[in-house]
Amino acid sequence: MKVLGNRISILKKDDLLSIVILPTVDKKKLGVLFLWLFAWTVCGVIVFINYFKLQNQDAKVFIIGYLAFWAYFEFKIARTFIWKKNGKEKFWIQNGIVHYQRELNKKGKIKEYNINLIDDFKIIDLSNTSFADNFNQSFWVKGGERLEFVSQGLAIRFAMQVTDEEARTLFNEINKFIFGKK
Repeated sequence: MKVLGNRISILKKDDLLSIVILPTVDKKKLGVLFLWLFAWTVCGVIVFINYFKLQNQDAKVFIIGYLAFWAYFEFKIARTFIWKKNGKEKFWIQNGIVHYQRELNKKGKIKEYNINLIDDFKIIDLSNTSFADNFNQSFWVKGGERLEFVSQGLAIRFAMQVTDEEARTLFNEINKFIFGKK
């Protein structure tokens, strides 16, 4: 088994390539993310409770808009926290089938792709000047995939928030395994 950094493990056998990517190993940042989630939740609950005390109709409309905004980001923050705490990406190739799973608490749908139908396997390049790329690579969001392949016209992205070096290593390992077997 080969280990890249603290988050990625690669297992190669005769007819199997298995990659597991953990979302984080930074417990301090995870604690800060929990505090953020807790504070955001408390803030929303307080606003919701006070909604019923309001008499002014304009203030009630404003609070409804605020709570819609709050609920959206509550969902995003909670989803990211749960993913960072309990999630992992699993990617494996066996018997000519590529399997990909975003596992959360040992559950998650496994998607399968025929290795002969895979096209355009590539590294997703990041721009240091792009706000979106920098945001997606930050700890505070779920996303920032770095590898992509196309199967039957559908783009499949994986390897969330890996470094450039890790992305190149994963790309080379997968590419070598796929084209060495075809």
